[in-house]
Amino acid sequence: MNTKRIVEAILFAANKPMTIKQIQEAFPELEQPDTLEIQVALEAIAQDYLPRPIGLKQLASGYRFQIKEGMAPWVTRLFEEKPARYSRALLETLSIIAYRQPVTRGEIEDIRGVSVSSGIIHTLLEREWIRVIAHKEVPGRPALYGTTKQFLDYFNLTSLNELPTLQEIVDLDFSNEQPQQEHRERPQTEPSQTEPPFESAEQAIGDGTQAETDGDAESPTIH
Repeated sequence: MNTKRIVEAILFAANKPMTIKQIQEAFPELEQPDTLEIQVALEAIAQDYLPRPIGLKQLASGYRFQIKEGMAPWVTRLFEEKPARYSRALLETLSIIAYRQPVTRGEIEDIRGVSVSSGIIHTLLEREWIRVIAHKEVPGRPALYGTTKQFLDYFNLTSLNELPTLQEIVDLDFSNEQPQQEHRERPQTEPSQTEPPFESAEQAIGDGTQAETDGDAESPTIH
């Protein structure tokens, strides 16, 4: 039995990232290699693919093969549907949740200085990029939002520690940008001057070239 070849085949056939445990369970029970052997196989496979346009990537949910970034202009031509664009407001909201989690909708609005539309929260929940992780023990018990493994996988991250620091974001030059306020959002009072510049944080987790519109659907009731 060639563990490396079998692991490579399993990962190619899988339609989602695979953990070492999941790879192990794909073998017949009496032929399962130990986790260390699988780890060694994964490292060897990753080395084999270094010069190739396809690479083995470790994400929060496990390992998967994916096209390397430089191949995107050619590969995307295979798909008929062009990806829509995520709005700036959605990416700002997602950035705040990623950096400040757990955080309530009201706290997001305080930081951004505008109301967050229900459509944005609904889209992020539907995408499974955020989830309700608890309810804050204050009147009304508002939901506390945090990011998910799907969020990390989408942005090619293994953990939140790989996000750029706020200082790195501050150091970026966004002087050429001309942000426009979403027409669905209502201005609130000006955010505190001491708040970090989350209006640029979406640059840290994505450039907004993917996606879809937010919609105005009400967010589902979560118990």
